[in-house]
Amino acid sequence: MPSNDVRTLLHTAVPTAAAGVIAAAVSGVVAGGKGVLGAVIGAVVVIAFMGIGLVVLQRVAKSMPHLFQGMGLLVYMTQLLFLFMFMAAIKDVTLFNPKAFAFTLVSVVLVWIAAQAREQMTAKRLYVEPESATAEQAGKSGSST
Repeated sequence: MPSNDVRTLLHTAVPTAAAGVIAAAVSGVVAGGKGVLGAVIGAVVVIAFMGIGLVVLQRVAKSMPHLFQGMGLLVYMTQLLFLFMFMAAIKDVTLFNPKAFAFTLVSVVLVWIAAQAREQMTAKRLYVEPESATAEQAGKSGSST
């Protein structure tokens, strides 16, 4: 994974994990141990789903930039669909507090989106690919008069 991709992933995952820790603390106070477990599971699910989506989008942007916008919409729709299916599958689980899980899921997704937007707005990226030294020399091989 190129360094820009890792930087983007870190700038989105770290604030999201911090929000997950805060949500786990709040859930622990409100709902006890089951609340903490629900919040931790919710944060892990969001970081996994959104991280995979970000990696997929970055690879598509490099290999097929003309498909980037459509692929972005498809990835986000797929992530939402999987999150809804995951919520439906665990709605009757008694292992953890489902309200703490849902609260954490929503809040951590919002933090992920905000962190990703902030990272994209503040990142310094080249608009064009710089030419290599060999391309410059090939262009200057003619007469200088």
